[in-house]
Amino acid sequence: MSCTIRNQNSGGAELKVPVESRVPERFVVYVPTDGVAYQAVLRWRRNDRIGVQFIGTLPMPRLHYG
Repeated sequence: MSCTIRNQNSGGAELKVPVESRVPERFVVYVPTDGVAYQAVLRWRRNDRIGVQFIGTLPMPRLHYG
């Protein structure tokens, strides 16, 4: 799913997502400008905004779809 990063720091981020989207408790956020894939845990949701905590990183994906 596509999203927009509204705020980001070393511990997590606030993301804008489609209101109707189903967001799992754990997922990966790929940030092209950082070249990093963050393992994330959903911490809160308000309408089209979600807060996530980063719990680790993964190797950069070879392909990017989206």
